[in-house]
Amino acid sequence: MVKIIAGHWKGRRIRTMEGEGYRPATGRVREALFSMLESRGVQWAGVSVLDVFAGSGSLGWEALSRGAGQVWFLENDVRAVRLLREQIFGLALPGQNVRILPGDALRTLAKTAPQGFDVLFIDPPYGRDLLASAVRQADVHGWIAPLAVICAEVEAGWNWEVMDVFGFELLVNRLYGQTRILLWKKTAPKSASPFTPAPSIP
Repeated sequence: MVKIIAGHWKGRRIRTMEGEGYRPATGRVREALFSMLESRGVQWAGVSVLDVFAGSGSLGWEALSRGAGQVWFLENDVRAVRLLREQIFGLALPGQNVRILPGDALRTLAKTAPQGFDVLFIDPPYGRDLLASAVRQADVHGWIAPLAVICAEVEAGWNWEVMDVFGFELLVNRLYGQTRILLWKKTAPKSASPFTPAPSIP
């Protein structure tokens, strides 16, 4: 289990998956990631979130606790999907839209999106080099809203320089032990953004 760090459900424990390939973001990493987002202007009230390769959904649930209006989870493993569904009723507040899209994340992202999302968490399985493909699919098929922020959690040794995606600005590239956190911002007309202006780091 992991604890939600802040918001309405602060201190609430959420169940997580166990076994090979499952590594919910640690409290330290989640706290750092959400601090980065909020310092760059993300105001959670009303924000739409897409949690890709969601696993136990620790990032999506954290966003929901902080007031995100909409959180969708993409997850392939049937056990993880079941766990996500079981926790919706205890974590979603009235007016919050929570959906679980079961199935392969890349196949889902290859379909035309019903909408663009303001914040995307992408935490692919280590060692399979799925991040670049996921971002490109999401971009091409409309899952990424103008001026959205993409948050990726990958293994420390992953070669982030291969992410030469047109129309994105790298904001953050930091190491936390064996984890690398990367943030990109999609460039688009300012009027389409739900965020307040925030400077990128050097």
